Amino acid sequence: MKVIAENRKARHDYIIEESFEAGIVLTGTEVKSMRGGRINLKDSYAQIENGELFLHGMHISPYEQGNIFNVDPLRVRKLLMHKKEIMRLLGKVKTDGLTLVPLKAYFDRDKVKIELALVRGKKLYDKREAAAEKSAKREMDRAIKEKGRC
Repeated sequence: MKVIAENRKARHDYIIEESFEAGIVLTGTEVKSMRGGRINLKDSYAQIENGELFLHGMHISPYEQGNIFNVDPLRVRKLLMHKKEIMRLLGKVKTDGLTLVPLKAYFDRDKVKIELALVRGKKLYDKREAAAEKSAKREMDRAIKEKGRC
């Protein structure tokens, strides 16, 4: 499994409830551009429309040698999942007020996969609390490292 891109901002802004794997429908030049790591998942989200799953806001830079075969970098892309999984996700999104956000894109045996997550938005105090915990952990690690030198 080769990770192409990761959405670190999602881990900061949301509480991750559950994650899923989905395939994605791409053109040849998009895959070639992804192999070069020219993809951005920031500010992208998935939405269920007419029983199908679509990814909005994912930017794949045009492939340099693609000329006429290049497509719009921000086009809406279809995600591939089983119908039962999509219906289960639809129920959770509708009833619990959750959102579908891509966490990372990766190659799995020459196929591009997207790791989707059901997320709940963090409040400002949750973000502050997470930052404080991270800072405290960093301070403890630093103190332990200093103690080990003496």
